[in-house]
Amino acid sequence: MIHMASFPHIFVGIGNNGGKVVQNIDIEGTPKIVINPTYYLLGKASFRQNLKNLFWNVPDDAILWFILENKPINIEIMQVILEYVPRKPLKLAYVLTPQKELVNEEKPQWAEEFDTVFYDSLWEFLDEYTSSSLGSAFQMTAKNIGLMFTRLYYYLENQMLVNVDYADFFNMIKGNNIGILRLLKKVDFDWHWGIWDRGLVNILVGEKVPLSYAHKILNTFQGLLKEKDIIWGIKMEEGLEEQVEILSLLVKRW
Repeated sequence: MIHMASFPHIFVGIGNNGGKVVQNIDIEGTPKIVINPTYYLLGKASFRQNLKNLFWNVPDDAILWFILENKPINIEIMQVILEYVPRKPLKLAYVLTPQKELVNEEKPQWAEEFDTVFYDSLWEFLDEYTSSSLGSAFQMTAKNIGLMFTRLYYYLENQMLVNVDYADFFNMIKGNNIGILRLLKKVDFDWHWGIWDRGLVNILVGEKVPLSYAHKILNTFQGLLKEKDIIWGIKMEEGLEEQVEILSLLVKRW
């Protein structure tokens, strides 16, 4: 088997909630950087120098992920970092926007720097745990997104995504998009799935899940995303038992 080239992923968590996500990513040997905005506010010049030292020599083939809550201070720090990052690495943002669907908003100036801006309105967590506070929604989201990045990395590295390798991944995310990237245990089909143009939906099922159930999920998705450019996959995954895991990466031009 020819092994595809591997690409270094670098995760940058800005602010409290971005930092929590990054701390929940479990990938060996992958740089995880957490940035506390307080230090930026206290000493901008020395802080900038530190950022410069950290980011000026990011490898050209790196995939650089910025994970942050959508707050002006976090965005500002991200823009400072981008001044020092070389032009070539792939830049992706994952922005937490509680109860706000970024896809319906005007594209902000800062988004120009990115191939894709993924966003998460925390809708699964805020709806499901209505009684709980935003704080615990953030906590659950941090765990879930951390796991999602971990899974995505291993899927890409080990070619576990059906019909998808790094080349397909790059094809999907290049070119100034808005998108969603989710790891789902179950799917709310009332959500706005139909607005996306391309991407991948990969369904992993445990060995105890009837395949008819997986196909039902797939068929429903295909109905919602018909005539779109989606790569579909279903795979049986040992060890998942009765569980279903759906990785969906969907984008559209912004």
